[in-house]
Amino acid sequence: MPKFAANLTTLFTEMPLAARIPAAQEAGFDAVEIHFPYDTPAMEIRNALGQSSLPLVLINAPPPNYTGGSAGFAAVPGGEERFRHDFRRAMRYVNALKAEHLHIMSGAAWGEQAFDTLVANLRWAIAEAPQQSLVLEPMNAADLPGYFLSDFQLAARVVEAVGHDLVGLQFDTYHAHRITGDVPGTWEIFGGLVRHVQVAGVPDQQEPDGAAIDFAAFYRALDAAGYAGWIGADYRPRGMTRDGLGWLAEAQAASGALRRPA
Repeated sequence: MPKFAANLTTLFTEMPLAARIPAAQEAGFDAVEIHFPYDTPAMEIRNALGQSSLPLVLINAPPPNYTGGSAGFAAVPGGEERFRHDFRRAMRYVNALKAEHLHIMSGAAWGEQAFDTLVANLRWAIAEAPQQSLVLEPMNAADLPGYFLSDFQLAARVVEAVGHDLVGLQFDTYHAHRITGDVPGTWEIFGGLVRHVQVAGVPDQQEPDGAAIDFAAFYRALDAAGYAGWIGADYRPRGMTRDGLGWLAEAQAASGALRRPA
């Protein structure tokens, strides 16, 4: 049965971050995720989470101090000390907010040296935070030119090389479609490695609806595979977030869990 988390970096952006948490609850979401919470004091977010009783299922690392540069640097040779410094900073937020998953962003790199760097950094991170789930997300090269983890085969190789249950994949329908053109087929191959799912439509990373991806069939495939994790609503609304939540009501109704947005 699908259970949905609102991505508060992209949804309800007309209000401050902490205020988006009760807004997500009122709209019918059962959890939240935040790409980069670091510009808001952790205690402010923690208080809002506590008042709503919504869990935080995901944040990204590193903190966004790479303005004008790469999205992350976990795979960038020579960036190991920077990775360690910012991983520790990210973990302070993870621990304060009890985030279930930490998405490790690889950055722009290529080749076997980058592969080895990413594997070594992930092994270090496991030793540093031996209880923390770490996820890797393949993201398409058209949107992020040069991004190291730009295909699923490569990401799966990294997970295999690290060889630890704490490391898995993050599966985003928008990026999967852009990378392979075949969301159900890609899930069938790599779903066993997936720890967290995100949904967005194509072509504009909008609400998860439309004909390009059969989302109802995708949710059924998750259930059939025994996926018990969260589905993050990580999309860019066409207008106001509340005005585009028909997809959520439909998905919850189909699963027998309809909750009407306030």
